[in-house]
Amino acid sequence: MPVPRERMPIDRWQKEKIPAGESRDVALAVSESYSSMTVQIPIQIRRAAVDGPVLFVTAALHGDEINGTGAIRQLIHDESLRLKRGAVIFVPVLNLPAFERHSRYLPDRRDLNRCFPGSVGGSLASRMARTIFTEIVSRCDYGIDLHTAAVRRTNYPTVRGDMARSDVNKLARAFGSEIIINGKGPKGAFRREACRSGCPTIILEAGEVWKVEPTIVETAARGIKNVLKYLEMLDGPIDRPDDQVVIQKTKWIRADRGGFLRFHVKPGEFIEAEQPLATNADLLGHERSSLHAPFDAVVLGMTTLPAVSPGEPVCHLGRLPPGSSVAKLRRLRSRAKGLEERVVDELASNVLVVERDDSVVPARGSNGKGGRASPRGTKRGS
Repeated sequence: MPVPRERMPIDRWQKEKIPAGESRDVALAVSESYSSMTVQIPIQIRRAAVDGPVLFVTAALHGDEINGTGAIRQLIHDESLRLKRGAVIFVPVLNLPAFERHSRYLPDRRDLNRCFPGSVGGSLASRMARTIFTEIVSRCDYGIDLHTAAVRRTNYPTVRGDMARSDVNKLARAFGSEIIINGKGPKGAFRREACRSGCPTIILEAGEVWKVEPTIVETAARGIKNVLKYLEMLDGPIDRPDDQVVIQKTKWIRADRGGFLRFHVKPGEFIEAEQPLATNADLLGHERSSLHAPFDAVVLGMTTLPAVSPGEPVCHLGRLPPGSSVAKLRRLRSRAKGLEERVVDELASNVLVVERDDSVVPARGSNGKGGRASPRGTKRGS
């Protein structure tokens, strides 16, 4: 059932008035520290001279995921970002206690992104979630939440949203991401509960933790501006790729054996079934096994650790929809020579990617046969 929400005004923040056509830097008290100091989230509210939709843009819901923080900071200082109607709530760091600890989690060891819509008398995480929901989501018509991969992984930029909902579908496509993953999100997730409350929300997953990566920042900033243009809050044409692929199913490919990896694919690469993903070798370079793609896919993300144990995740694949042509998708991206191609190159610089060398002699006692995808995989949701 939808969560009832009372619509809060955008022209007033607590006791401070925010006139039309002006911006205000404000703060939201979400908790107290161990020393009894008030924990306040810094926020910028920017209003156009004309009323219209209200959009929130948040980052660092997980405190170590700061690529979105870099993107929001860039937009705040972008003099060309002049709203013609409506308002934007910019929140560079949503989870300040976790951010200050360089951690994904709050001091109470809970994941804030599993605690929405929260409660006034619950845990630290639940109380913070309720305050955020009441003060930010309840003022907005739409939302964008910016994330990265988990620790020791990287993600090619993908928008995620409940594509069965028309309002979310249109928002996700307007963002202009080449890859969209369909899904509501886990129970208690910020975007899922925001949607349930009547505020269509999408997320961007892109890059790594503890980093502000230039092309990821550029991707996020472009997408946010695209949404503002779609909502007629900003002038200009929407900048989107020639083709957008909606992924319905994803799968983690896991290591069959322990050892040192040589990667054969890049984050964001379109690959064919049976294409080599990574080769596993011992520390002297003797090949032990290899992993192959079980279907035509796009590489959504991958580990950035070259050494693995059996069962550890190596590549996160998104299964391409029926009728999709890997060759066509590669051709469209190459022809565009745009941001997507630069993102692939930048993310690949974080892992060593080499061509598969079938002339390598397997170690003595090894059958040299490649491993396949594990029968079950896991998917980290946001």
